[in-house]
Amino acid sequence: MNVIARTIDKAIAVFSPNRAMRRMRARQSINVMQNYAQHGASRRKNSLAGWQTKSGSALVDIEKNVDLLRERSRDLYMGAPIATSAIKTLRTNVVGSGLHLNPQIDAEYLGMTPEEADGWEQKTEREFKLWAEDISCDMQRMHNFYELQQLAFLSQMMSGDVFILLPIRERVGQVYDLRIQIIEADRVCTPSGKQEGVRLYNGVEVNDWGEVVAYHIAKNHPNNENMMRNEWIRIEKFGEMTGRQNVLHLMEAERPEQRRGVPILAPVIETLKQLARYTDAELMAAVLSAMHTFFITSESNAASGDMFGGIPEEDLMDDDNEETIETGNGNIVFLGEGEKVQESDPGRPNSGFENFATAMCRQIGAALEIPYELLLKNFTSSYSASRGALLEAWKMFRMRREWLANDFCQPIYEEWLTEAIAKGRVHAPGFFTDPLARKAYSQAEWNGPSQGQIDPLKEVNAAEKRVRNGFTTRAQETVALAGGDFAKNVRTRAIEEKMMREGGLLEDDDKKEQVLEHGKDEREDGDD
Repeated sequence: MNVIARTIDKAIAVFSPNRAMRRMRARQSINVMQNYAQHGASRRKNSLAGWQTKSGSALVDIEKNVDLLRERSRDLYMGAPIATSAIKTLRTNVVGSGLHLNPQIDAEYLGMTPEEADGWEQKTEREFKLWAEDISCDMQRMHNFYELQQLAFLSQMMSGDVFILLPIRERVGQVYDLRIQIIEADRVCTPSGKQEGVRLYNGVEVNDWGEVVAYHIAKNHPNNENMMRNEWIRIEKFGEMTGRQNVLHLMEAERPEQRRGVPILAPVIETLKQLARYTDAELMAAVLSAMHTFFITSESNAASGDMFGGIPEEDLMDDDNEETIETGNGNIVFLGEGEKVQESDPGRPNSGFENFATAMCRQIGAALEIPYELLLKNFTSSYSASRGALLEAWKMFRMRREWLANDFCQPIYEEWLTEAIAKGRVHAPGFFTDPLARKAYSQAEWNGPSQGQIDPLKEVNAAEKRVRNGFTTRAQETVALAGGDFAKNVRTRAIEEKMMREGGLLEDDDKKEQVLEHGKDEREDGDD
């Protein structure tokens, strides 16, 4: 191509030198311009010459590899401490003991007074607890609603995705019939005998528009032992007549047109496995270094033909490997004449192990959005640094909590609310006829564990100033500081104050006001 270009330039120069000069200047400008071909897309740089890449669709890059990613992720969770810490840290901070319902209906649209709205919310919350705090809400009758949140979130993190069915099943002594059935990711797969393709892959069926229309769920886990024959059930994502969401699919998408989720540990699987191997090797070396075994050379042993000087050979053999000799604490092994022992000094514990492991944990934590201090549960930095790490982590925790609330808690709550209203236990005029009324009645917040404080006094003082300046509300600060309910706290405090006053334990108002003012002055002096 360059030869042809030069030939054309020479021909033009014969007839139009000015035009040839303009072409030459333009070509030089193009050569000077920087683009990806000179950087990340360069095929000539030595540093990038061996970098072999191939771009594929989400189906090729992700979904054809999820089975192996899932297996390795679970193996790391069961055997690599850092992997276990990462997933459990997420579970504890995002879900904790469970996200709790706080109805927030649109009273203005529904024409309710604040008092009427508060009464409706309290009654609805009370009814919801009747269902949610009983294990009967679980199809397997093993967990209540809050424990099911933990299970669903843990399974999604470990396997990449998880599926939830919402069957209706009557049970003796139960007011509500809605049940929650959690399906592990492996059970959603393409049935045997059916060819996988663009419209059906990994058990997810789509239509011509790419819309997910159904899931194919195996009745038994595909990897069960001694299973002769399996069957699959096709469940539509939405009901054909009602539009009801039959299947909830919890997953975190990375790319458009992605149908199955990727385990959260996927980007760091290799690093975690290598770190686990390195840790095991260092541990074994330290154990061997701590085992002192003495070898004694004796002529009598050689004469008797006893290789180990009176110690039965079978007692020294490794039970798991006959080709190795076991060492132990204070063992003495007699050697024959002419036999020598080549000692090896493992030099353990390795002084550089902790620094290297910490450096790897920093990278793993960065990939998972978990500060390494939180990953290792080791806070040795300053107050500012530790607080900064926690604040950064809680950006991610809140994002994942919002995702869990939107994709798991809220849809299930709306299904329950529909049943409660249909059975007349919750009064909601217009719920079934007006979509806006349905939305107004269904609005809710889901509150989980609070962030916690490194220095509680500073956090409370800051919260007080935010409320005083109108930046936040008392309800918001109550949730942030303690994960509680401000309205309930006020009602409870009123009862407590009344009981203390009647019991003669409460100071008179003037003295109490003086104590409060004195405490406020001390706090302000401390801030200064």
